[in-house]
Amino acid sequence: MMGDITVGFALCGSFCTISRSLKEMERLISLGYRIIPIMSERVYNTDTRFGNAEDIIKKTEDICGRKIIHTVEEAEPIGPKKMTDIMLVAPCTGNTAAKLASAITDTAVTMAVKSHLRQSKPVLLAIATNDALGASAQNIGKLMNRRHYYFVPFSQDAPDTKPNSLVAHFELIPAALEAALSQKQIQPVLA
Repeated sequence: MMGDITVGFALCGSFCTISRSLKEMERLISLGYRIIPIMSERVYNTDTRFGNAEDIIKKTEDICGRKIIHTVEEAEPIGPKKMTDIMLVAPCTGNTAAKLASAITDTAVTMAVKSHLRQSKPVLLAIATNDALGASAQNIGKLMNRRHYYFVPFSQDAPDTKPNSLVAHFELIPAALEAALSQKQIQPVLA
């Protein structure tokens, strides 16, 4: 079945978790999933202390064997052309969660999700944000109550130094993906 499943794998700007996302991207490929890579413009164009954009782009395209979708215009046909069976946003920043909760479509990632949802197919979010238990909590809550949205289980990553921060358990992406494809939320969502 996995060989018949195409995952839109979208990366947002939680730069400290990009390497974990790429590791899971490789794992999904090894499990037989087809991957369409998608990147926010910020990830596609920004060098950080966690890596430079050119290296992240090259590694992603090498893993997937295809070019990255990185503009709103490139992402728009995803739904109409039925390009994906599930959309995975990993990492999903607080900024992207807020945009999805408010139906704002101004990045390649938010357009990819919106376009994908035209087909009433599942969206899986791997939250990674320093304000998930603060300002972003309301947006995560809204998305948890919407049809077609599922979450990779998450927990506080550094409660003593970042008390509002939540990060998905990236290693649970394959299990969460399988559950979401069956329209189920893997439990417990808050680990």
